[in-house]
Amino acid sequence: MPHLFKRNRALLDGALQAMKTREFWTPFPEVPSGKIYGETARADGEADFAALVGKPFNIPDHPEDVRLGKEQSPWGLELDLSYPAAPVQTLLAASEAAFAEWSQTNIETRVGVLLEVLSRLNKKSFLIGHATVHTTGQAFPMAFQAGGPHAQDRGLEAVAAAYAEMTASALDAVWQKPQGRGEPIVLRKHWMVVPRGISLTIGCNTFPCWNSYPGLFASLATGNTAIVKPHPMAILPLAITVKVLREVLAEEGLPVDTVLLAADEPETPVTREIVEAAAVKIVDYTGSSTFGGWIRKNAGDALLFTEETGVNSVVITGTGDFSGMCANLAFSFALYSGQMCTSPQNIYAPKAGIDTDEGHKSFDEVISGIAAAIDHLLADPEQASSICGTIVSPATMKRIETARSAGRIVRDSGTAGAGRSATPLIVAVGDEDKLHEQECFGPVVFAIATGTAAEAIDRAACLARDKGAITAAVYATDQHLIDGAAASFARAGVNLSVNLTGNIYVNQSAAFSDFHVTGANPAGNASLTDTAFVAPRFRRVMIRWPISD
Repeated sequence: MPHLFKRNRALLDGALQAMKTREFWTPFPEVPSGKIYGETARADGEADFAALVGKPFNIPDHPEDVRLGKEQSPWGLELDLSYPAAPVQTLLAASEAAFAEWSQTNIETRVGVLLEVLSRLNKKSFLIGHATVHTTGQAFPMAFQAGGPHAQDRGLEAVAAAYAEMTASALDAVWQKPQGRGEPIVLRKHWMVVPRGISLTIGCNTFPCWNSYPGLFASLATGNTAIVKPHPMAILPLAITVKVLREVLAEEGLPVDTVLLAADEPETPVTREIVEAAAVKIVDYTGSSTFGGWIRKNAGDALLFTEETGVNSVVITGTGDFSGMCANLAFSFALYSGQMCTSPQNIYAPKAGIDTDEGHKSFDEVISGIAAAIDHLLADPEQASSICGTIVSPATMKRIETARSAGRIVRDSGTAGAGRSATPLIVAVGDEDKLHEQECFGPVVFAIATGTAAEAIDRAACLARDKGAITAAVYATDQHLIDGAAASFARAGVNLSVNLTGNIYVNQSAAFSDFHVTGANPAGNASLTDTAFVAPRFRRVMIRWPISD
C-alpha cells in the first residue's frame, strides 16, 4: 500500500462514510481558533501572507517565459504580485508529457498524494484565508472558511467520490463459462482505469478555491493532468494550491507538471486559447452563462462541467416566527453583499399579505420587516464590514445603480465600512419590470407581489426552471403549500429550504451532505459531488486472455 494512502486512510474512510450517511462530518474545522490550528497559526498566517506581498510568487520548476499579475485588493492593499507564465502551447506540452506517467500511476498512489495535499492545505488555511480576503473582498471569517476548510471539504469529497467510483468494481477477475460436457472457457480479465487527458479548471473571482477544488481534485484523482486557470483578479489562492500540489508530487518522484498554473492579466486573457485546444479533454467552469455558452460552442469534444448564473428566490406565504424569518433573511441578503451563487435575489409574497405569529402582515409590512432587520444587523460598522465584506467587481456597483430605477426603493444601498462596499438594496417591482428575471449579481433584492400564495410558488419555480437557480427558500405554515412547493421546485431542479430561522441559511451548502447545484436547470450542468461529476472523467478498458492448463 502506498505510504501516503496508508497515512491518510482514515481521512478517506471518514469521507466515504459521511457521503453514505449524509450526516454532519468534517475533518477540517471551520473555526479559526488557535486551540485547533495552533496558538501561533493566526500570526504565522498573517506573516506568511505579508512575506508574499510585493514579491514574485515562486513555483519551483514551473514553466516560465514572463511574470504576470495585476491583482488588486478590494480592501485597498497594494498587492504587487507576479506569477510564472508561459505560452499556452508550452503549458499544453508540459501537461501532456506529465500525463504519460500520472495516468499510469495506480489509484492508491494518486489518491494518497491528494489526501496529503489537502491535509497540508488545511495547515495553510490562515495564509489562504488572507489571500482570499485580498483577492475576493470577503471579510476574514468567511475567507478563512470558504478558502480554507470548506474548500478542502469539497476537494476531499471529490477525491472520495472518485475513489469510490474507480473501485466500485473489481480490476481483476477470472471468468469461467461452463461448456456442458466440454471444458469450461476460462479467461483472466484486467480492467484499466483510463483517464481522458488534460483537464482545465477555470476559477472565479469570488470563490477561487471553493469552486475550483471539486473539479481539480476529481480530475487529478482519476488520472488526468490539470491546468489551473484562475480569474486574473484572484490568482493567489490557487497559486498557493498549485504550489503545494507540486511540492507533494516532487517529494513522491512524480511529474510536477501534472498540475500547472495558467496565470494571465485582464488585457491579455488566455482562457479561450486553452479551451479551444484539442488536447484539453475536460473543462470545469464557474462563471456567467454568457461565457459558459461560448465554451459549449468552442470546447470541441471536451467534457464540460459548469456552475453558471441563475435567479434564486424566496417565497413567503406565512410564518410562525416573523422576527426570526426577517433576521435569517437579512443575514442571507447581506452576507458577502450577495456575491454568492447561493444568495437569494427575489422575494415573492401574496399582495394580500401573510399570517404570522405577530398577526396579519401586509405585503409592504413583510418587506419593510426584512429591511428593518437588515438595518439592525448592519447598525454596527465593524459588524457590517465583517458580514458584507467588499464589492469585488466595479460592475456590481453599476448593477446596483441600474436596479435603483427598477421600481420603488424600500431600502437603499449604503456603504458597509472599509473598502469598496455596498449594503443590500431592496426594490419593490411590478409585473411590467423584467430586471428581476435575470441574475443581478450583488446586494440587490427584488420584492414581487403576487395574486396568491400558490402563484408566488409557481412564479418562483418557473423562473428557476427557465433561467436557472441553485437555491430556493419557502416560508409557510400550510403543509399543503409546503408539499406543493417541494414538488414544484423539484421539477425545476432546485434545492429547497423550508422555514429557516436561527443560524442556518439558504446560502450555505455543506460538503458530504448537500449536493451543491443539481445539474437539472440552466444554473449548471454539474452537481457537487455526485457520481456523474466524477465517473465521466475516466473510462474502463479491458484486456483479457485465456488461462490454459
